[in-house]
Amino acid sequence: MPLPRPGVRPRPRPRRRARLGLPLALAVAGLCAAGCANPGVGSDRDDPTRPVTLTFWHGWSDPGEVKAIDDSIARFEKRHPNITVKTVGNVTDTTMNQALRAGGGDAPDVVSSFTTNNVGQYCSSGMWADLDPFLKKSGVTKEKVFPKTLLSYTQYRGRQCALPLLADTYGLYYNKDAFEQAGITRPPRTMSEVKRDAAKLTRRTKDGGYRQVGFMPNFRLYQNSPDRLFAQWGPAYFDRNGKSRLAKDPSTRDFLTTQREIIDAQGGYGPLEKFRTTFGDEMSAQNAFLRQKVAMHMDGEWRGLMLKEAKAPFAWGVAPMPVPDDQADSYGRGYLTGTIAGIAHSSRHQNAAWELVKFLTVDTDQVVAFANAIHNVPSTKAALTSPELDADPNFRTFLGIAANPHSTALPPSNNGDMYVTSLQDFSYLAEAGKVPDLDAGLRDLDARIDADTLQSEN
Repeated sequence: MPLPRPGVRPRPRPRRRARLGLPLALAVAGLCAAGCANPGVGSDRDDPTRPVTLTFWHGWSDPGEVKAIDDSIARFEKRHPNITVKTVGNVTDTTMNQALRAGGGDAPDVVSSFTTNNVGQYCSSGMWADLDPFLKKSGVTKEKVFPKTLLSYTQYRGRQCALPLLADTYGLYYNKDAFEQAGITRPPRTMSEVKRDAAKLTRRTKDGGYRQVGFMPNFRLYQNSPDRLFAQWGPAYFDRNGKSRLAKDPSTRDFLTTQREIIDAQGGYGPLEKFRTTFGDEMSAQNAFLRQKVAMHMDGEWRGLMLKEAKAPFAWGVAPMPVPDDQADSYGRGYLTGTIAGIAHSSRHQNAAWELVKFLTVDTDQVVAFANAIHNVPSTKAALTSPELDADPNFRTFLGIAANPHSTALPPSNNGDMYVTSLQDFSYLAEAGKVPDLDAGLRDLDARIDADTLQSEN
């Protein structure tokens, strides 16, 4: 049976996320040299009460997702009868960036993106308008509306060029039947418990292969991007001067060392990696967790609905991802990311565009309705505690993770996700045992990240 069915958002990304890339980053750096202020704020020429048509570009494409967007726009237009919204779906960041660079009548007014890693570029280049003047004019105190972590990935160096539009949260899915058979009474909360439980849950074949692994930590598996797993350590990627500090942070070494220990507890990198290559596609009925090839697995909130619709042949549950033993008091945290929305710098209807952005991101009833429709985590404090939210206890686990003050998101950078890609490349080598001196390797990684950052600034 194919997965997902309509209405379930296919959130998983490729290992290397879509990004602007250095050449485009350099190009957009001078995009607004002539000024990208918000010409509409306070201007009579951009009256949001007059008849106007806005163009809204978004990335959703599944029929259920598109219906949820259309329903949202219908609610908005009912509240603002003078504003007509033309939606364009399935738009990639690359297409959007090209249109914003070109400007003109075909460019969108309101934009959204699934790629929070590019916020640093959107803000620093001015491609997305600064929203602080609009927030101030509307009397919206952003710190009171949005959780701190979600707000952190929508701004860069004091420029608020986007707002959260639903969130993605990562937790630990676990096979309750496998746990019972192994005599394990609850999901692990610390990394030492993960290592212990993973070994108990691993089942070998007579020829030395695997029928099931307890937890597959390999960085190339589905959502196991190192930056997502590293979030459980609460890392600080950059210092106050914007310099990479991965080598200076003891948590980086602990993270990579712990990952190797979990691998070794289940047979070693080579055998596990060989077993991983037998797994089916993440979004298909051959998903490794669904097929019971892994007993514990990191995934997002969307996976629960997919397991229900696939009629998983085992009992399963969800818990927060475990944390390092010396940070046990932070248990409940997780990695956060999500969709963002903003106003195109080239829009001549920015006041009207702000009304749409404000409705989609700030209005509690709208945020809750949209979250329920596409089974994503809502992105405002009020919506996270709304009684109208999906009452499924597994889904509510993710609400707790999103609201946890220890949860983290990736910090924006002016060159998008280049530093994340550098960390991924290094982590692939480290987990395979190809980094003989971890400390020296991390110092080289910092130097490479700093060089990329400097190049994009010049």
